[in-house]
Amino acid sequence: MFDLAGKRVDEILYSPDYWRMLKHGYQSGVIWRVAEENALFPAALGIYLTSFYDPGLACPYTVSLSTYVPLLKHGGADVKERFLPRMLQKDEAVWQGATWMTEIKGGSDLGATVETLARPAGDRSDKDRSNKDSSNTNRPVEDRPNEDRVTEDQWLLTGDKYFASNAGAELAVVAARPEGGAPNVRGLALFLVPKHGRDGQLNYTIRRLKDKIATRSVPTGEVELRDSEAWLLGRGPNPANDGIYLILEVLNVSRVANSMGAVGLGLRAMADAASFAQGRCVFGKPLIEKPLMRRQFEDRLRQLRAASRLAWKSVVLLNEVWQEKPPYSDRYHLFRLVAHLAKYWTAEVAVQTAKWAMEVHGGMGTLHEYRAERWLREAMILAIWEGPAHRQILDGLEVMERKQAHRLLFQSLATSVDASALEQMEARLEQHLALPREEKEAGAEALFSELARFTADAL
Repeated sequence: MFDLAGKRVDEILYSPDYWRMLKHGYQSGVIWRVAEENALFPAALGIYLTSFYDPGLACPYTVSLSTYVPLLKHGGADVKERFLPRMLQKDEAVWQGATWMTEIKGGSDLGATVETLARPAGDRSDKDRSNKDSSNTNRPVEDRPNEDRVTEDQWLLTGDKYFASNAGAELAVVAARPEGGAPNVRGLALFLVPKHGRDGQLNYTIRRLKDKIATRSVPTGEVELRDSEAWLLGRGPNPANDGIYLILEVLNVSRVANSMGAVGLGLRAMADAASFAQGRCVFGKPLIEKPLMRRQFEDRLRQLRAASRLAWKSVVLLNEVWQEKPPYSDRYHLFRLVAHLAKYWTAEVAVQTAKWAMEVHGGMGTLHEYRAERWLREAMILAIWEGPAHRQILDGLEVMERKQAHRLLFQSLATSVDASALEQMEARLEQHLALPREEKEAGAEALFSELARFTADAL
């Protein structure tokens, strides 16, 4: 927490190999290739490949992408000039991003649970500014021009973020409520918060790191914001504020990345199970040659392949619409529905595949010293990240009800599936959407699950 001089530094200590692996991904272009190719496929591929080995290591790439996108789309010209080059560096000095929305009361109902407050930086008194030690040299001098110049998009944030993945990142996008904002989602805004303020001092502090069951290779902490310097992204806090839409854009980018991670993890669990089953002899034959086991492998592989197609479909659609701003096109709403289906279904497939793979290993699969039980723990966190199943179901219902996104989905699948099956699925969905609200929500999971499976199989 402190350096030898007693100054607060909050430095997270990693194994040297962690930095070597992590920086290799950035240097390979998991972010900078997105900028150069103006496409999200390099990030999706990097996250997919990394998740085969370690989904936790893929998380920094995910949240860095989810920081880069809103900064590029919604940052002011001076803010982009200040921060974008740092995120796109190709060497060891590259900056990482983070997305901090969740607070102690939960993350699904952001309108009710976000208590972090924002006030214009111009409200900071001269005494506040004079108390800052501008002699700190954590950043190069050229990064600190016009230290005292305050613009209208500069704010001060105060609050606590409870699940702050990639704690210690150089930049974070943070949900906060401008003073006087509505006590619901319409009162929220999205801000960019750097690790160091303009004077070089720490701009946020880390209360502690979380002890999680998995994804231990990414530090998740409790972050304290105390008059932390921030830059407003988007058009600003007013009655027509788009802040919640920007926040949802961030979450949807991460949901797509989560889907890729789930597929990568599911493939790893299956690969380990196949390796074990090929080497394990049971009653004179390799386990994988037993008819029931062989059928299980075939069925799981078929399901994983369909889940992979669904995940990649969400990537393809996001790549088409990721630079759109409100009001969104119909294509964007189709993307939203597919993203919810993909996040929901790939996470479920990853958990079930990892559970089955552990069973293939038998008793050996339960032992901490081998990998099989780890993949199940990792998969369970992927099911919760960026909204658990119920959040995907409810948001999926919303985009179908309000934007008729299911009709766009069925149109896109028309050439890939039997016409009568498509008509039956559409009829079932329309019938369900016509139910009274409580009945519609209570019975939504079975239908949403069927729609996800239907879409994955069609693809």
